[in-house]
Amino acid sequence: MPPGRASDSPVQPAPMTPPPGSGFAVMQAILGRRRPSRIPYGPNYWQWFTHHRNHGVLPPELAGCASQLEMMQRLGLDVFSRNAYCDPQRCWFGGLATEVYDGVEFEEHSFASGHDLVTERHWHTRRGDLTERVRYVFAGSTLVQEKFVIGDPEADRAAFGELVNARRWRFNAALWRVWQARVGDGGLVNAGELFSPLKLLHLAAGADQAVLMLEDYPEECRAWMDRHEAAQLELVDQMLAAGVPVMTAMDNLDSAFHPPRYVEAYSASFYEGASRRCHERGGQFFIHACGRQRAILKQIAGYGVDGLEGVAFPPLGDVELDEAMTLAGDRLIITGGISAAEFERLHTRAQVFTYVQDLVRRMTPHAHRFVLSASCATPYTAPWPMLQHFHDAWREFGNLA
Repeated sequence: MPPGRASDSPVQPAPMTPPPGSGFAVMQAILGRRRPSRIPYGPNYWQWFTHHRNHGVLPPELAGCASQLEMMQRLGLDVFSRNAYCDPQRCWFGGLATEVYDGVEFEEHSFASGHDLVTERHWHTRRGDLTERVRYVFAGSTLVQEKFVIGDPEADRAAFGELVNARRWRFNAALWRVWQARVGDGGLVNAGELFSPLKLLHLAAGADQAVLMLEDYPEECRAWMDRHEAAQLELVDQMLAAGVPVMTAMDNLDSAFHPPRYVEAYSASFYEGASRRCHERGGQFFIHACGRQRAILKQIAGYGVDGLEGVAFPPLGDVELDEAMTLAGDRLIITGGISAAEFERLHTRAQVFTYVQDLVRRMTPHAHRFVLSASCATPYTAPWPMLQHFHDAWREFGNLA
């Protein structure tokens, strides 16, 4: 549950006036719903890069790259990343905000387990102790949950209520500026630090047990979610005060786990509140959306949300991207276009070029609201030549001038 760790590398000053056509300028056009000079391409290489670096198999073209950000800069790609600064061995998201507690003791430690890294988090409350454990599986370069904070709702929910009531977040504005300075005119750091009240239960207990808890303990769950929403909106205010232009709730907005009724009952107030705060102070609010969104696109747009990050399409999702643009109204920004499935079904440079050309053709009418990206992540099994083919195809077809 706690946010991840981020490196505090030395600041590299960002240019005051980004050149036309730069990643920053193109993303500013998209955020302003203006047609850019080209389609921005900001793939998510988080897992892919970490795997190849840790296993010592980075291709020669990426020799010396120490981070996903350096890889993207080496390739001349655009940055619109909510995980450029995250530590993938300890967290799925976060790293710019620190959890603080009033009356609850918190401790975290990590230890090696073979090649894996195990991280345990412990909370000591007046109503009992809680533990969470995650494992970074070295062989697959992925983080898995081994123990949820709430294992037995009957035994753990009193202590969890204490945890939620005691918790706040403190945003590290200086660290955000460090990372935005490192990105420079290459784009924007999307601060992926938030999660909705419904996601609170998913992260604490797992999605299946969260549903049972909502049925068995509705009043307690509502109290937890209300307290969490208030604390998260305080974090939104902190980020806006620091000048953060765009932020993301890391909710994995799949309608299988966020059906319309649940979204309206448990998350709508948070989405509306975060969106309103952002709009009042010049910011924009996104939601991570890797999954099926057809049933909730209009609903989410109606809350004032600015964009969905990582929209999936068939076979992993249930709506084509150009259709999603129409269903979502006239202002919702959508990022995506390359899913794990493309790395399985496309095998040649010609196939990749055909795919990207058709995608650009379909998305050009919506180019003022589209960012070509990964629909969640680039699988670590993706061959390096395929990444190059997608890069080259974007160079070939992404110019809108």
